[in-house]
Amino acid sequence: MIITDHFLYITIGLASLSALLLLWIIILEIRLKKVFRGSKAQNLESVFADFGQEIDRLIARAEKVDNIIAHIHHRLTHDISRCHTIRFNPFRDHGSNQSFATCFLNDHGDGVIISSLYSRDKVSVYAKPIIKYRSEYELSAEEKKAMDGARQPKASGQPTTV
Repeated sequence: MIITDHFLYITIGLASLSALLLLWIIILEIRLKKVFRGSKAQNLESVFADFGQEIDRLIARAEKVDNIIAHIHHRLTHDISRCHTIRFNPFRDHGSNQSFATCFLNDHGDGVIISSLYSRDKVSVYAKPIIKYRSEYELSAEEKKAMDGARQPKASGQPTTV
């Protein structure tokens, strides 16, 4: 009877071990199916080869995206991105703030200042090129204020009245 009890325990132990190993194999099979999914690979080496090719494609695409971003960044620094307008009355005795000076600059300080002087009988418009925050033409006080406003990191967008 003792031998049959030992035999029963051994059988139960081996059955439990077999069930545990079967569960382990099923889990491994599920994990391998995840690794091999979507590929026609028959072995792990071909899966790694496919992964390597995909990584090479991703690296090439990332380099292309980096070049595009660098090009966009270069263009953005040269495009007009800073502007500021000053409205003013050049004739203190009559009229209103119909005259203005507007400065358009890029990130390097290059651009133009457009000014308009309004009077009852005429309107004069002037344009002065700006290179590195300087003009070869003399700037009025209002034009200087417009350029100072455009130099600020983020102009308010609201016209300023002097």
